[in-house]
This record gives sequence, structure tokens and C-alpha cells, in this order.
Amino acid sequence: METLVYMIIGGCVGGVLGWLLARDQIRQRLDELRETTEERAEKRARERAKEEADALVKNAEIEARSLVAEARREADDEFKQRRQGLDNVEQRLGRRESNLDDRAQRLDERESKIQEREETLDGRHKELEERDASLREKRRKVERTLEEITDYSAEEARQKLEEQLMTRAERQAQARIREIERKAEQEAQARARKIIGVACQRFAGDFVADKCVNVVDLPSDDMKGRIIGREGRNIRALEKVTGADVIVDDTPEVVVISCFDPVRREVARRSLEKLVADGRIHPTRIEEVVEKSRKEVDQYVREAGREATLELGIHGLHDELEELVGRLKFRTSYGQNMWAHSIEVGYLCGLMAAELDDDVMAARRAGLLHDIGKALSHERRESHALVGAEYADRFGESELVRNAIAAHHNEEPQESVIAHLVIAADALSGARPGARREVLGAYVKRLKDLEKISSQFDGVKKSYAIQAGREIRVMVAHDAVDDEGARKLSQEIARRIEDELVYPGQVMVTVIREMRATEYAR
Repeated sequence: METLVYMIIGGCVGGVLGWLLARDQIRQRLDELRETTEERAEKRARERAKEEADALVKNAEIEARSLVAEARREADDEFKQRRQGLDNVEQRLGRRESNLDDRAQRLDERESKIQEREETLDGRHKELEERDASLREKRRKVERTLEEITDYSAEEARQKLEEQLMTRAERQAQARIREIERKAEQEAQARARKIIGVACQRFAGDFVADKCVNVVDLPSDDMKGRIIGREGRNIRALEKVTGADVIVDDTPEVVVISCFDPVRREVARRSLEKLVADGRIHPTRIEEVVEKSRKEVDQYVREAGREATLELGIHGLHDELEELVGRLKFRTSYGQNMWAHSIEVGYLCGLMAAELDDDVMAARRAGLLHDIGKALSHERRESHALVGAEYADRFGESELVRNAIAAHHNEEPQESVIAHLVIAADALSGARPGARREVLGAYVKRLKDLEKISSQFDGVKKSYAIQAGREIRVMVAHDAVDDEGARKLSQEIARRIEDELVYPGQVMVTVIREMRATEYAR
């Protein structure tokens, strides 16, 4: 039993010793393998590094060669450019040198010609001096002869002759001045009568009534007494708060409202219609209704101005100018509504400006505002164009727009293309058939009358009415009418038109005289 134990213990000890020996051998083998692997890895790394280094060197050599080649190409290109520039400079210098040679040659030729002229002038100067001396000698001989004949010295004879000439010239000048003054006075009186007659003819009758009067219909004539009130207190209160005249006459079932301010007239018309419809008419009620109507009209005016600006696409217009545009809703000229006329002029200006590649919005703005002075012309005595320009400048409009407004009736020089466009658009909108109170038949008759009047003068070959009757062009025979006669003919035709025709605005008379010579080469 003990032997078995010893054998087991001995076996175990032997196994342990064997294992320890085997472990040491394994470790030694592992160390040998590790050293071999590290050497191989290191060798492979060195080989790989060498290969990479060789590749880098080759790439560097290739890049260096490409850089050198590129640098050579750039240097060659730069050299060629510089060479070409030098060639161009040499060519320019050569041309300049040849030009300078030509100029020097021309200067030499001019100098020789100038010398020849100087010599010629010297010769002529000597001839003139000899002639002058000869004339002085002859004059002295004539003076001595005259002194011997008339017993006057040369100075006395000169003074006597000057006195006679001055006396005769003064008498002729005074007679001519008296004749001119007499004719000018006669012509001025006739001209003044014509101007007054034409003005009264154009602005009288239906035109004034249409401009300044509104009519309010009544349900019955009994309402007239209620409008007048006890001792006239109602009508006085209405006229006081509205600023308009209320005319109650014998016309059945009608009351007339008269006022030069169209806005006040509209307020009075609306107020009276409301009072008649309500039936309660007394001073307190009149004030309430008038105030309400005034607010309605003010709102209507603002909306009309805003509608016009929106229709034309205009932005940034001052509220005061927008209100003036709206007030044109109540203004008419020969039956044409000024609000619609202003919008139409704005459109026409914009269209023409677009055709000319000009500022379309500025043209529309000037066209819309060109007649805003008419909304104030009853308050100011100046021309509506100048009044409108003043208000446009006051409320921030540009100088271009201001000048276009002021110049559209030639009361100020036109300083831009847009100013001329406003004139043209105004004429197109106002003079076209149907725009104003003028039927087509009357329009055609006016054009025919213009051509007929112009054709009745001597020397006139043809006449044409153009620009919707705003201009008449007269062709005259060049051998029958000279330049001064053409000017006189234009004045006579204009006066004849003023005497015999009624027309809106003004008519420009243009007389054209030309001579054409034609020959054929055979």
C-alpha cells in the first residue's frame, strides 16, 4: 500500500517535472518563433518602406519633370506674348513715324503756301497803299475845287450836309413812328375785341350752366315752401352751411343749386335730396344732414382718387394729391369728365413712354396729375397748370413731374420728353371724336371748315387738318409766296379761324413753302 502511494506520488512528481520541462521547451520554442516572426515582419516592413520610398521618389521625379515642363511652357508663352507686344509696339511706332513724316511734309507744304500768300499780301498791301495815296491826293484836289466854287471849307461843307441829312431822317422817322403807332392801336383794339368775343363765346351758355349748376327734383311744388321755411330761415341755413346758392323759382318741381366749387355743390345736392326724402327740414336738421353728406362726399373723393392711382399702378402718392385727383370726379370740360380724362392721359403717357424706352411710371404719374389744378382753379386766379405744379412740388413730387404739369399748356419750357408726352396725350384725350361734347358730324364739319378757310387764300395749293383739328398744315406755291409772305399768311389764316369757327383749345397754323428741282441724267 505504501509502495503504491509512493508510486503515485512518484508518478505525480514525475508528471509535474515533465510538464515543467515541456513548458520550458515550449517557451523557448515560442521565443524562437517570436524572434523569427519579428525579424520577418521587420524585414517585410523595411522592404515595404523601401518600395514606398522608391515610389515617392519616382512620383516626385515625375512631378518635378511636369513642373519643369509647365514652367518652360509658361516661359515660352510669356516670351511669345512679350515678343508679340514688342512687334505691335514696333508696328505702332513705325506707323507713328510715317504719320509724323506725312505731317512734316504737309507742314512744309503749308509753310511754303503761307510764304507765297504773305508775299502776295505784301504786294497787295503795297498796291493798296499806292491807291490810298492816290485817292487822298484826288480828294484834296476835289476839296480845293469845291472850296473855290462854293466859298465853303471842307469841314463847313461836311457839317452842312450832315445837318440836312439829320433833319430829313428825323422827319421821316417821326412820320413812320406815327404811322406804326396808329396801325398798332387799331390792330390792338381789333385784337382785343376778338379775344373778348371768342372768350365769351367759348365759356358762355350751356358750358357755364353745365359747370356750375345742379338740379334737384321735388315730389311736388309744396316742398318748395318747406325748403324756404318761415321767413326763409331754412334756405338761408342751407346756403350758409353748404356755401352754395339754392335757387327756388317758378320751374315746377325743380330746385337749382349753383356753386363754382363742384364739391360744395355736390354736398348741397346730396343734402337737399336727403332732406326732401326725409321731410324734416329745419336749421338743426339741415346742419346734421349737411355734415353727414360732407363726410360721404369726402369719403367718395378719397375713394375716387385711390381708384385712379390703383388703376394706373401708381404708388406713394400723397394723400392731398390723391384727394385732388378724386375731386376731379365732379369737374367737366366740354362735357368730358376730368377724372376720367386724367386717367386716360396717364395711360396714353405710359404707352408712349414705353415706346420711347422712357420712365413709364413717371409718365403715368405726370399724366394723372396734369389737371389737378382744375380742382382748385375756382379758388386761385392763376392758370390751373401752374397751380397744379405748385401743389405737386409742395407735396413731394419730383421736378420732372412738376415741370410736366406746369408746361402742358406752354406756360413753362418743357424740360423733358415726358413733358412733351403729357401735351400730346392731353390733346389726344381731349380732341378725339366723342371725348367731349361734340358729335361726329360736328367734328367732321369743323375739320372741313378748317381746310376750306385755309384754301381760300391766294397762293395756297393744298391744306390738311391733322391732330384731330388741333393743327392745320397749308402748302403754298414757292413762286407765289415768299418767306415773309408765308409768315403773314399763317397770321391771316389764324385770325380768320378765330373769327369764323368755335373750337376747344387752340389750333396751330403751319404754312409750308418749298421748292423742288428735278432733272434727269440721260
